[in-house]
Amino acid sequence: MLSGQWQVVFAGNVAMSVMLLFTATAHFAFTKGMTMMMPDFIPFRKGLVYLTGILEIVAAIGLLLPAYRHLTAICLLVFFVLILPANIAAAIRQVDYQKATYTGKGLHYLWFRLPLQLLFIGWVWFFSIWLQS
Repeated sequence: MLSGQWQVVFAGNVAMSVMLLFTATAHFAFTKGMTMMMPDFIPFRKGLVYLTGILEIVAAIGLLLPAYRHLTAICLLVFFVLILPANIAAAIRQVDYQKATYTGKGLHYLWFRLPLQLLFIGWVWFFSIWLQS
């Protein structure tokens, strides 16, 4: 349990868990702006923002529990892919989720967001799936 392999896996999962806790707080602190990120045809947007915040908290915990890490990682990979269209739509519509306005950075935001999303996907796969194999 104190081997280098386990510490690397644990450290990688702690880092992702911390990131998830930070992003989860945004779901509760900036709910109105987060609802603006979703297309208008999606019902119960406010509830979905809260639900995804809760799911991020649950995922943060799941990554820290070895018995649930693999399942949590698979769910997170699906989650990261599913939220990407909302981030693209938000960039196109210039949503500033913190201010709940349409004065955001627009498509320039995608130059940051897309690589970041790929980093998150790769991080979860590497630390929670590949190193566990």
